[in-house]
Amino acid sequence: MEKTIPLTQAFFDENAARLKHLETTGRTEVSNAIKTAKEFGDLSENAEYTAAKNAQERLEIEIAQLSEMLSKAYPIDLSLLGTKSVAVGNKVKIYDCEFDEEIEYQIVSSVEANSEKCKISDVSPLGKALMGHKAGETVVAKTPGGEIELKILNISK
Repeated sequence: MEKTIPLTQAFFDENAARLKHLETTGRTEVSNAIKTAKEFGDLSENAEYTAAKNAQERLEIEIAQLSEMLSKAYPIDLSLLGTKSVAVGNKVKIYDCEFDEEIEYQIVSSVEANSEKCKISDVSPLGKALMGHKAGETVVAKTPGGEIELKILNISK
């Protein structure tokens, strides 16, 4: 399978560790909860058993989703990442011309995007506008709220 989802090393490692935890500790805990719930008797009217089986289903869904994502993902090698133009993995300091403010974003894939951590997707309106451009260039991002003019101040790893 082709690896098509670039992830920062930290995000890749965090999700790989989470998957391992769910496959081991998570499954053991759910299995024990099911076993304990069975001891309460009649399964047709056993709320503990139903809750444990629902937890097992949610756990297996999360394991499947993480496995699928990680099977398609690869960690970005920062040593190979340039700073001449914006690419996935770069940190980009920009100047918002309308609001007269500077902000730094990291360009990441859509699965890693997190606005609270200033991580924006390469396919978001802002990410798309920045991709491939160089420091000193001014770009226009076409957002649902209108066009935003941004100047790229710095690109780093």
